[in-house]
Amino acid sequence: MADFDDLMSANRTFAKDFRYGGFDGVAAAGVALVTCMDSRIDPLGMIGLVPGDAKIFRNPGGRVTPQALEALVLGVHLLNVQRVLVVPHTRCAVASNSEAELRERVAASAGQDASWQQFHVVEDQVAALAEDVAKVRSHPLVPDSVLVGGFLYDVDSGLLEQKV
Repeated sequence: MADFDDLMSANRTFAKDFRYGGFDGVAAAGVALVTCMDSRIDPLGMIGLVPGDAKIFRNPGGRVTPQALEALVLGVHLLNVQRVLVVPHTRCAVASNSEAELRERVAASAGQDASWQQFHVVEDQVAALAEDVAKVRSHPLVPDSVLVGGFLYDVDSGLLEQKV
């Protein structure tokens, strides 16, 4: 259990001043964000929000997967989501490597064959972003009143650029 002592200690410090107890879980700012799992991204900070303001769904590449759509539908109908941002980023591993390259890198790290693992690489981020925004906009359970935009986050400048 000692493997997590540093994180558990940090949690106890966090909990001393915890101020989100009793929160109802809705997106106070009416925002949902689909973005990458990349640790260089601060999803709330990059758009001036704080915990409780938005629903966040993260995955490699920031793609609108069936699971992301499920989260967005729930957010729209149960959690006050009125605006959706889809946000991939620059220098993303799944957008700058081929499927074969990622499999090779993972295999080297794992010390075993990874040729069976799919990583869903993105060959054209802007085209994929347009496709993902269209998926959300055209979903039968996402009403036209929900605003959906596609943005590219620059991990070196911290700036968002709307692409869709």
